[in-house]
Amino acid sequence: MAIVRSREALVGCRTQLVNHVRGAVKSFGARLPKCPARSFHKRAPEHIPEALLPALGPILEQIASLTERIRDYDRQLERISRERYPETGLLRQVEGIGPLTALTFVLTVEDPYRFEKSRSVGAYLGLVPATARSGDRDPQKRISKEGDELLRRLLVSGAHYILGPFGSDSDLRRHGEKIASHGGKNSKKRAVVAVARKLAVLLHSLWMSGEVYEPLRNAQRCGGQAA
Repeated sequence: MAIVRSREALVGCRTQLVNHVRGAVKSFGARLPKCPARSFHKRAPEHIPEALLPALGPILEQIASLTERIRDYDRQLERISRERYPETGLLRQVEGIGPLTALTFVLTVEDPYRFEKSRSVGAYLGLVPATARSGDRDPQKRISKEGDELLRRLLVSGAHYILGPFGSDSDLRRHGEKIASHGGKNSKKRAVVAVARKLAVLLHSLWMSGEVYEPLRNAQRCGGQAA
């Protein structure tokens, strides 16, 4: 977990530097194209005004160095997952779940048997609506944000991928699309959180059962009943 959090610290530093470069270029009347942070140091230089290169060149070098160090951490985490936590392979069956999220989930939950029901994991990670003084939960309220912030953020990132343009058809995607289709204020945000909550439940269930993941299991079951 120390490696996971150290990696996260470097990612935060890189994000700040990338934003600094973008802000400096924007204040100069230009803009940089969108691109992943991991390739920013390669794509940005050709779009930076020449007058800014002396000031921003060292920042780009630092971004490149951070990116390489982050890759080193990624390789370490991949090896640790494979050698010491083989159960992460069960979680990585789900599209959008890589070694970082799978390992962070396993290390944070620690013992899957601590939860009597898989759906309790969503509440444990703060992915349920906050509870009002009356004790009732209002789905319109913001999530409670209890539990581990990093894991919650990683699950939300996984939900964004599942609902994004590269996500495949699955029960999770259909669940999110159904919520988003209701419209209304923040419907897309609620859909992402709902998918992240379902994702946490699914990962715990796969860990407990050791089953092969079926992306459209619920859809096929309902189709079979309809037939």
